[in-house]
Amino acid sequence: MFTIDDLADRLGGYLPQDEIQQVKRAFYYAEQAHDGQRRRSGEPYVTHPLAVANILANMHMDHQSLMAAMLHDVIEDTGVSKTALGEQFGKPVAELVDGVSKLTQIAFEDKAVAQAENFQKMVLAMSRDIRVIIVKLADRLHNMRTLGALRPEKKRRIARETLEIYARIASRLGINTIRVELEDLSFQALYPMRAERIKRAVSNARGHRRSTIRQLQTSLQQSLDDEGLPGTVIGRQKHLLSIYRKMRDQRKSFAEIMDVFGFRILTEDVDSCYRILGVVHNLYKPVPGRFKDYIAIPKANGYQSLHTTLFGPGGMPIEVQIRTREMEALANNGIAAHWLYKAGQTEHPIAQGSHARARAWVKGLLEMQRHAGDSLEFIEHVKNDLFPDDIYVFTPKGDIMELPQGATVIDFAYSVHTDIGNSCIACRIDRHLAPLSTRLESGQTLEIITAPGARPNLAWLNFVITAKARSAIRHALKHQQHTEAVQLGRRLLNKALAPFETSLEELPEGLLDSLLKEHSLKAEESLLESIGLGTRVAHVVARRLIDLQQGETSEPMQHQGRAQRPIVISGAEGMVIKFARCCRPLPGDPVVGHLSTGKGIVVHRTECRNLGELKNDPDKLFALEWSDDIEEDFPAALRLEMETRRGLVAELAALVTDAGANIERIGIEERDARLSIVNLVLSVRNRVHLARIIKRLRNLANVGRITRLGN
Repeated sequence: MFTIDDLADRLGGYLPQDEIQQVKRAFYYAEQAHDGQRRRSGEPYVTHPLAVANILANMHMDHQSLMAAMLHDVIEDTGVSKTALGEQFGKPVAELVDGVSKLTQIAFEDKAVAQAENFQKMVLAMSRDIRVIIVKLADRLHNMRTLGALRPEKKRRIARETLEIYARIASRLGINTIRVELEDLSFQALYPMRAERIKRAVSNARGHRRSTIRQLQTSLQQSLDDEGLPGTVIGRQKHLLSIYRKMRDQRKSFAEIMDVFGFRILTEDVDSCYRILGVVHNLYKPVPGRFKDYIAIPKANGYQSLHTTLFGPGGMPIEVQIRTREMEALANNGIAAHWLYKAGQTEHPIAQGSHARARAWVKGLLEMQRHAGDSLEFIEHVKNDLFPDDIYVFTPKGDIMELPQGATVIDFAYSVHTDIGNSCIACRIDRHLAPLSTRLESGQTLEIITAPGARPNLAWLNFVITAKARSAIRHALKHQQHTEAVQLGRRLLNKALAPFETSLEELPEGLLDSLLKEHSLKAEESLLESIGLGTRVAHVVARRLIDLQQGETSEPMQHQGRAQRPIVISGAEGMVIKFARCCRPLPGDPVVGHLSTGKGIVVHRTECRNLGELKNDPDKLFALEWSDDIEEDFPAALRLEMETRRGLVAELAALVTDAGANIERIGIEERDARLSIVNLVLSVRNRVHLARIIKRLRNLANVGRITRLGN
């Protein structure tokens, strides 16, 4: 059995003796704290933290991380407090342990909510010290290695969570050794029979192809030696989950997957990488479109390598990866390599860059967390955003931005900065104007055009794919709706207070506070927002304010001039004033407003049949009038009866355009061989503008009845 002395011997290779003693002290403390506790397998509990520390030792992590690994379950499973740990081992270790600990003391109704809340806590801890996630990944890896003692359904739940969250995080942080093992262990727990069959198939294939693989390895090594290039050729094998995914996604049998085995060439410097690439391309022809240069443009997690696929003997594809030994260490350990180099009191620039990228990623997670509506929405964003295929685009200054495959202009704008995304109105791609929904391709140069008063559009959610853009848009729209609802609520409450010869601003000080306390509301804005969204009736709130003011005995004074003052609308109120599609009101039409719960005011024409019984409910219906300076266009629907003839659509389009309007939609039905019904939806300024268009349409030859549609 692996012991603390075995671990101490291994740590002697890279840690000073005093730090090793601190790690041993943490182990003895954990051993005493967990005394009498056993794992499901029957082993003493302390074997788990020791195994976690051993995984971190493989990655050459620092002594504080190893101490946290020893103590990571002490707060959760024993009576030891965070304060006591801080006094014994220092604040950094106590903070690490607290970050890794689970939230088992909080009872959630739903396991999904519990997992999401736990992950949120971990993100906050990561923002203070990124080592938290490395310790957590090592903890999860050992738990996955020892799943055997658990019930099948619990195995599957833990494996699914590992695959969806922890394996992706390991990938995002570039810790490839942990990522591969987590994926394969999860696959074996979720699909044990499939994993076993693929494992056997790989073993058999290795036997059948052993001579071919050996021949290829010898051939590649000989070519390097002939050219005098320093390099070691290593055979490598795809892991189980990647083989399964390829079989599933490409609908191929195992026999059809020829690149189960590949080669990795390790060399001394970047210059040798490119020279070796030339040698292997000279030895075997490369497959077109399968070369990737991750040295010039590293992945987001800092991964660097040259990837190429060659046509081997008999047309068999050979995957070859070429990288330096430092790149190999970084590919396996990712962000952990930051501490690997730091242990020797030197910081390798690539390791430093990997650490900086990881911190930037955590900063992005925190921003997402602030904008997300709840923990479940946040974790869904994280799962969707963790590891897509990437494209690379350029800013006008030549900076490289990495985005997921399928990203749009809006995704790019938000990746630059949230404020740029929120105020984006147009874009130039390679100096040409392009729609905001354009899907981007690698190599394009983008310039975002912004405007100070611009706001995000709800329609953007239909095409953005990055979690940052989606959460930022939702957050901005919620804020926009809140602001507009507060403004509308203020107008509605002042209108309801008008019969009492007062307004919100004229109410005595403290009166509104009494009402807020009565309804358990924290601020005036909350009350006004609920009125604006229709969840409270302004007339009832106004009456209660007057009752409070006059000792609950007042009657409203009927001052018709003020009571009947209509609300002025300009058409630009945004999300809390909507125009009914049933009657399509236009500026100049007599209109009323219907208060719809959760939506605000819906504007109807006064003769709209859909108002029905609402006409008798003064609490739900409001007098409205149009502002004199409306600049927006509004949709209007017309129905034309006219004789069928060639060029009809072109003639109508020309007439409407000449009248300064646009055709939004057109539909033609043939009533019989001679007569057609044309349904038009036009974009017009107001009722007078529509009347002019109808007058011009009547002048067309063979036009019969023209009807404005609405109900």
